Amino acid sequence: MSTAIEKGPFRYDIVGSFLRTPEIKEARQAFEAGTLDKAGLRKVENEEIAKLVDKELAVGLKAVTDGEYRRSFWHLDFLENLKGITHVKADAWSVKFKSHQPKAVTIEITDTIDFEDHPFVEDFKEFNAIVNNRAVAKMTIPSPSMLHLICCVRNEHFTLPACYNSEDEIFEDIAKAYKKALHAFYDAGCRYLQLDDTSWGEFCDAEKRKAYAARGIDVDKVGQKYVEVINKVLEDKPADLTVTMHICRGNFRSTWFSSGGYDPIAPILFAHCKVDGFFLEYDSDRAGGFTPLRHIKDQKVVLGLVTSKFADLEKEEDIIERINEATLYVPKEQLCISPQCGFASTEEGNAITDEDQWKKLSLLKSIAEKVW
Repeated sequence: MSTAIEKGPFRYDIVGSFLRTPEIKEARQAFEAGTLDKAGLRKVENEEIAKLVDKELAVGLKAVTDGEYRRSFWHLDFLENLKGITHVKADAWSVKFKSHQPKAVTIEITDTIDFEDHPFVEDFKEFNAIVNNRAVAKMTIPSPSMLHLICCVRNEHFTLPACYNSEDEIFEDIAKAYKKALHAFYDAGCRYLQLDDTSWGEFCDAEKRKAYAARGIDVDKVGQKYVEVINKVLEDKPADLTVTMHICRGNFRSTWFSSGGYDPIAPILFAHCKVDGFFLEYDSDRAGGFTPLRHIKDQKVVLGLVTSKFADLEKEEDIIERINEATLYVPKEQLCISPQCGFASTEEGNAITDEDQWKKLSLLKSIAEKVW
């Protein structure tokens, strides 16, 4: 068996985000202060993304990302640029992390949801031009589930917007908008699209399930709707487009907000969701064991066995042993490895250094070459 795979996910892969460089941070601060114009910010972003891509290629990655360098958050920057969605201030972040808390902002549905003239499409075109066919240019966006989760589930004061007669109509428009998004990215040259999703991490968490149940929310039924929406989005997916899902339990400055194995969601998600692969967090005991992987069909499973939260470097033999454990439930040829999450899901980044993140990726490459 070889590490060579023609399309993603690849034997050693990445989730998406990288630590922002000092140049990116300074440029964004200058832009917010009004001392750097939009064109100036764009120039710095493109220069830094080009440097990042060179580093990704140097470490041997087959798929590269723009590090999410243009974003403040892994999800809100995309969601708030959908039609009908408004960025609003909040009293607190929509979920509580175990330590540091993100900036208190959120989104609301204020009009009919749609995907039109979205800035991320142009972002991808510029990024793809930088990559210039030297690797697969991977695009990451929040899953459609996140839009509903933030606006309609986490929000305890949610009321149906005036433009909608039912929640089913909201789901229908989310599916239509994301289908447009998928094809817009494809037309822009994207062949590897990832849906990032923390809803399933919450639905794995016994405490959160109990709290939602107390509010009258059946998270299994919600989960079934989320799978239904994603499958609608994928109905006419081009054959040469890979779409994966990354499931996360929270990643902000090396902290988290959900715990629990995949057992409650596996029969709903793994057995029925028609993505091409799942990136699964498996870097700590908070993620549980591999038994739920028995519900996987023909999707690839990317085991997030190397943490992006802390600098300590895992031992190769320990990771290889865990890969072998996973083969009890999924054939080795369906398995890949990656960090458990990005290195900077928000612009603040995790509590590691630039050197640390590249050591982690070098380790993954070394392991993949030994295992496959």
